[in-house]
Amino acid sequence: MPQVTSGGLRRLVVTAAASLAAVTSIPAAHSSASGDHLTVTVRHAGDDRDGTYELRCHPDGGSHPRAEEACRAVDRNTRWGRDTFAPVPEGEVCTMRYGGPATAHVTGTWSGRPVDATYDRSNGCQIARWDRFVPLLPDLGT
Repeated sequence: MPQVTSGGLRRLVVTAAASLAAVTSIPAAHSSASGDHLTVTVRHAGDDRDGTYELRCHPDGGSHPRAEEACRAVDRNTRWGRDTFAPVPEGEVCTMRYGGPATAHVTGTWSGRPVDATYDRSNGCQIARWDRFVPLLPDLGT
């Protein structure tokens, strides 16, 4: 069994502490300093649903009519290491169900990352992607 000198033990402890600090210093997904701010523009969803809304989360606010619930919807879809607003993957097999002409554009910053996402309801995959974000996006009753 190899002998560990006090200098070697000290280096081992420092290395282990640095590794632990690196793992535990991963920023929280949401903090009050995270700057979670989204601008949502909805078109062709109906007069009472169309418009541009500002949403701030952590703490919740802005001009979005359901800010608290909208923030929860985005939180619910946020996973470490994944793009919260990712488009439907190319080549995905989707039903040919049409959900109407509604479109949405979401821009801003979420969890410290820029957001520039478009939504429509052109097929089953796009409808499901839209519906995951209700009430950030309006409920169009699928």
